[in-house]
Amino acid sequence: MPILNLTPHPVRLYANEREDGTDDLDPHLREVYAPEPTPARLATFEVSSGMWPVLVEFGHAQNLPPKRDGYQYIVSLVVALALATRRSDLLVPYREVRNASGTVIGCRSFAQPV
Repeated sequence: MPILNLTPHPVRLYANEREDGTDDLDPHLREVYAPEPTPARLATFEVSSGMWPVLVEFGHAQNLPPKRDGYQYIVSLVVALALATRRSDLLVPYREVRNASGTVIGCRSFAQPV
């Protein structure tokens, strides 16, 4: 089943054996999903400006293709959560892999928010 990456960065999928704390990207790397040209995002609308905090309403997903049989899409968690009751084809990185400084460099699996 094809998986398309609709985040703005490559998503590295590692085997469960991958340990955190190393800067080498290669050990136990299973696949790299390159980003598509246009990431999916939620539209934002400022409800009140000049106030602190600014009130923001998150709207409809932008740049998200319609459901297609046999396809799944990697998206940000906010996009997946906003559409969880309407889309069963959205995946998010899960069980993150971190480098020596604690920065997320990939994941060990994907999750489908429900």
